[in-house]
Amino acid sequence: MTSIVLRSTSGSDGKLHLEVPVGAANTEFEVEVLVRPKAGVVKLPPDYFKLIGSIDDESFVRPPQG
Repeated sequence: MTSIVLRSTSGSDGKLHLEVPVGAANTEFEVEVLVRPKAGVVKLPPDYFKLIGSIDDESFVRPPQG
């Protein structure tokens, strides 16, 4: 068994297309695929920053900071 690590980017259709070099023609293989996002990459939902705003309640005050 050989472990092959590939890095690829999904297309606009949300699909990831892979070509895996195996080095042997006309040979049957069993393939196991583990899909995980690249480390350190966080996808925020659309309009995420529109959720950040101000408080409109005038009775809400920030106490003095020591």
